[in-house]
Amino acid sequence: MCGIAGYFQLNGPTEPDHDLVRRMVRIIRHRGPDEFGAFFDDRCGLGQARLSIIDLSTGSQPLSNEDGTLWITFNGEIFNYIELRRELQSRGHQFSTKSDTEVIVHAFEEWGRDCLNHFNGQFAFALYDKKDGSLFLARDRLGIRPLFYTIHNRRFYFGSEIKTIFCDPSVPRKIDAAGLDEIFTWWTTAPPRTAFEGINELEAGTFLEIKDGQTRTGRYWSMEFPEQFDRTRTGDSWAEELHELLVDSVRLRLRADVPVGAYLSGGLDSSATTALIRNFTQAELETFSIAFTDKAYDESRYQKQMADFLGTHHNQIRCSYLDIAESFPRVIWHTERPLVRTAPTPLYLLSRLVRECDFKVVLTGEGADEIIGGYDIFKETLIRSFWARNPDSTWRPSLLKRLYPTLPVSAADTGAYLEAFYKTGLSETDKYHFSHIPRMNTTSKTKAFFSDEIKEQLKDHDAVAAFSRDLPDAFYRWRHLSRAQYVEARSLLAGYILSSQGDRVSAANAVEGRFPFLDHRLVEFAATIPPWFKIAGLNEKYVLKKAMQRELPPEILKRVKQPYMAPDSNSFFQSDSPEYVMEILSEEALRKSGIFNPVAVGRLVKKCVRMAHTHLSFRDNMSLIGILSTQLMANQFISGFARPEPLEREAFETWHDFSDASA
Repeated sequence: MCGIAGYFQLNGPTEPDHDLVRRMVRIIRHRGPDEFGAFFDDRCGLGQARLSIIDLSTGSQPLSNEDGTLWITFNGEIFNYIELRRELQSRGHQFSTKSDTEVIVHAFEEWGRDCLNHFNGQFAFALYDKKDGSLFLARDRLGIRPLFYTIHNRRFYFGSEIKTIFCDPSVPRKIDAAGLDEIFTWWTTAPPRTAFEGINELEAGTFLEIKDGQTRTGRYWSMEFPEQFDRTRTGDSWAEELHELLVDSVRLRLRADVPVGAYLSGGLDSSATTALIRNFTQAELETFSIAFTDKAYDESRYQKQMADFLGTHHNQIRCSYLDIAESFPRVIWHTERPLVRTAPTPLYLLSRLVRECDFKVVLTGEGADEIIGGYDIFKETLIRSFWARNPDSTWRPSLLKRLYPTLPVSAADTGAYLEAFYKTGLSETDKYHFSHIPRMNTTSKTKAFFSDEIKEQLKDHDAVAAFSRDLPDAFYRWRHLSRAQYVEARSLLAGYILSSQGDRVSAANAVEGRFPFLDHRLVEFAATIPPWFKIAGLNEKYVLKKAMQRELPPEILKRVKQPYMAPDSNSFFQSDSPEYVMEILSEEALRKSGIFNPVAVGRLVKKCVRMAHTHLSFRDNMSLIGILSTQLMANQFISGFARPEPLEREAFETWHDFSDASA
């Protein structure tokens, strides 16, 4: 985990902009507080804030090849760097460090952009080739590590976070209405769009190249599913191979020159990864989790059960309404986009606990739900597609009751509520987003609060179509579950789970999350597992439970899935809630930003105050959090953004300047 940033002149040589790069590094120093470095020549400036995890002594960045013609600034890890190093050495490459960063440089020399297919990792990097004056950027297959860019005044800017780009005061800062439209449909934007006009995000599994005055992007990986599944293999066979791949993925992700801990939520996924870590260490394992004072969200009983079962030294934070309300503005500063849930906030506090315990690296269970069929949205899709074959059936929709036996409505109303809610879009099974229609309908209610000006800007924008670009050729021949998994991975996984709940809140505290379930080999294998072994009846992640039955207790394997959630609107309307909440939701503040209708928001706020000690509907909760987070984002990045002073190298013993003598 590191922070990278820099610029590239598109119109030829110019004076190096030392102050800009030092500002960029300073504003993301939270990502990598161990070392700072930069490279400059008359065309390019590269910056680095390093979190030292591999090769602590000689892995400083930016880093070059032997003759100093190829320079890199890199964020992330290449987990198979040891094997790649051996192969590259056998081909004549000479190394001066033991870092995975240098492996990228030599791999690019050897294979060009095809080097990306050799990497098993989570990464975002920029490579500058002085010989031909080109710049090459790339992002990992699943989008674990972020990378943003823009072009302004014939200069190309890039960085791990958008705030680096805003360190140049000439770059415009404006909210993108279409970005808000997509966030309040999908919970995220579809790359390259972000929440800010003109600021782009490099999509997962793609690269960007600037060469000979031309800028082009290309895709080197995407998630694919078969049209037909192997019916000859048994469930045991699939489970055994899944187990082997998961074990090897965990093994690779334990590579580090610092201690490695694990998140332990008490659910199946984190319990699986933590249990497998025990195969590779005799030392006491440190685990970390969140408990909630609101019992509706608390899983601490299961966390303690797994910690005791595995014999780990367990660390826990206890999160209250006030904790969420006080930390929420800081979370928005790091996520750089509106949120529709507060769930990233406890994870921000959890990563702070990890850092306070002197850990930099944790393994987590993220990704299992997306690739092995764990979310309710997948079971909903199976039921809805089954129901759609006979829309007039009275018993088919009753299957939904089995998904939500504890739905917070009266027993008499449960069936009618579920049928009415999930029948929406039932005739649209041919649409690419069929699986996500119920979720989108809930989230989209926030858009009713937009101001007339924003609504006018959005009249021709189709947020629903945002992720329909570049669908695989065979997409519409896939099963409904495969389609749902693809759309979920491309939207929520990359844009929210691995971003707002992942990189952004862990990097905020200089902690690196590693995700064994997102090893691309495991992802590609899981795509070939037949749907009936992913969800057996309505038993989610059946094949994973089968794979882990020797390592985990029956109570965890049989436990009813509890999705990770945190208190939402309740957190902001208690007697001890921070003053900023009512200030930023005031009529004056709303009129100043111009994004939302003050009258409509005022009615929602009154409702939230009135129901502060009970639970609002999902729609009202999402609307409140969406409005509050957008207002905070506009305040922090548009009206209240302050550039940091340059990071003066004289003030930091760990500043490395690799500039050309002429620069």
